Amino acid sequence: MPASRSPFEYAILRVIPREDRGEAFNAGIVLQSRARRYLGAKVELDANVLRVLAPGCDPLIVRDQLETIPRICAGDPGSGPIAALSRPERFHWLVSPSSTVVQPSAVHTGLTDDPGATLEHLFVTLVRGRV
Repeated sequence: MPASRSPFEYAILRVIPREDRGEAFNAGIVLQSRARRYLGAKVELDANVLRVLAPGCDPLIVRDQLETIPRICAGDPGSGPIAALSRPERFHWLVSPSSTVVQPSAVHTGLTDDPGATLEHLFVTLVRGRV
């Protein structure tokens, strides 16, 4: 018997190095499935694209911001007070609109029987641009 599918929510994490120009590129995915008690993120900074869009933007700072997100999802205590919140609260904090260099898209929904595999699929498709 096939596994039942459960709802999930996700947002694309975008790097917007210069808000005034409105240029952005996808750098990660954060995904939550409440029914499966899952919260995860996968991130990857394309430093070459960042250099083209904003030559003066330090990729180490942006990479550090991105790499904090999966640790917050995992509830890593070294990632600050947000990591101590419940899974749904961490997700909603991570996908809240912001004016930082790393910004979430609108939240999208779907159904999955494997949130981890869905996260990987979305990452490969929407961040790395491969189908």
